[in-house]
Amino acid sequence: MTTTDLKLLPRSASAEVGIPASSVLSLLEGLATAGLELHSLMVVRRGHVAVEGWWAPYSAERPHLLYSLSKSFTSTAVGFALAEGRFTLDDTIVSLLPGHVPDEVDPAVATLTVHHLLSMSTGHHEDTLEQALCLEPADLVKGFLRVVPQEAVGSRHVYNNSCTYVLAALVQELTGEHLLDYLRPRLLDPLGVGPAHWDNDMHGNALGFTGLHLGTEAIAAFGQLLLQRGEWHGEQLLPAGWVELATRKHIDTDLDPATNVDWAQGYGYQYWMSRQGFRGDGAYGQFCLVVPEQDLVVVTTACVEDMQAILTAVWTHLLPALDTADPDRTSSDGELARRLAGLALPVIDGARDGALDGAPGGPVNDQSFVVHEGGELAPLAAGTRIEIRPAGGDGWTITLVSGESRLVFGCGHRSWVESTPVVARGGWTAPDTFEADLVLIELPHRIRLRCIDGRAEASWNAPPLSRARLEAHLP
Repeated sequence: MTTTDLKLLPRSASAEVGIPASSVLSLLEGLATAGLELHSLMVVRRGHVAVEGWWAPYSAERPHLLYSLSKSFTSTAVGFALAEGRFTLDDTIVSLLPGHVPDEVDPAVATLTVHHLLSMSTGHHEDTLEQALCLEPADLVKGFLRVVPQEAVGSRHVYNNSCTYVLAALVQELTGEHLLDYLRPRLLDPLGVGPAHWDNDMHGNALGFTGLHLGTEAIAAFGQLLLQRGEWHGEQLLPAGWVELATRKHIDTDLDPATNVDWAQGYGYQYWMSRQGFRGDGAYGQFCLVVPEQDLVVVTTACVEDMQAILTAVWTHLLPALDTADPDRTSSDGELARRLAGLALPVIDGARDGALDGAPGGPVNDQSFVVHEGGELAPLAAGTRIEIRPAGGDGWTITLVSGESRLVFGCGHRSWVESTPVVARGGWTAPDTFEADLVLIELPHRIRLRCIDGRAEASWNAPPLSRARLEAHLP
């Protein structure tokens, strides 16, 4: 699926809004030097997009899984529902969702309110998601209400995915609408956001804590809306006062500032406080960073395990240079334009037929390989057969066969070939070795295939947070 949510915001040269091109070049260099895999970057200042780039094969028109950045959109849905009088911050969850209340409810659980779930201040010591699922596989809300807090409700913060799931369920049950359908006329359509989708649970309801897929500019427009305190083109789109309430610190976070300084600044209503401003964020570097003092929004999509490194790069390279002069603006502007246009993931530098450095050509006929190692976090199960067949033009057809399952997709040699949702590129890196990258183009994740001597290895750049097998992420 592609999106049409392009050009939601006006454009401007970076220098015209006080962002020297040299500072963006420094940021890009810092990210590259640190080995951080970004998929997109958008910088908005004074309401104008000043910097935008996508690392090929990722591109502007594609949505990207937001992981926990989805939580900030769930929070927004709660804000609308509050303004519509469907419930209040002080209402208890057991009173709002009586159909999910277990026969016996701990007294502390009975006091949990909408406020406690928004601020993740339920008194639990750890994320309750897995325990709730184990207790009630068919009713996560009920499972959550069976998990007794270890400390007083409201006394401490712990990152708790169940809280957001229950909030999403609350909005969906009390409105009778899927979360995305509820947000569509209230938020997405007024912003101009095109198609979007949200991963569902077994009942067809949005997960809430993860699963929203949006394009980079849609995220940036959302950030700009927050920066403008909910006003959009002269209209108060978000309920008055909601942004100020949702994006201020409601509780301290018990995290080590030595290693996670931007996670140690406190938590709002499904937003993290930052050293400057606030943000929605999701696993592997899905960020919507809002810095009101600088009239700035920075959006990234990425696959980065050290998420702090992205924020540190922004603080180090971009923020100090705002509103400073660029001594060689013409040169910097040209170099930045070239750099942004040429952004791309590293590619496999292989041959079409295995001929490398003057060596005889490798196999060009059909080849077959078998995966021998297929651990719990591996994308392909042991025994999966990988068939590689030269295709017309400059590339191959790759077929993955596992039991009754059969997945066929194209793989380019010197260009990416798309067989939705897989985009692939590869080559013979030695006379007897074929390698390819398979990008799941709406996710932060890609698979590296390495095939040699009838054996195949498959590994993620970083494993998905749920369901590591490739087939779980296919339509």
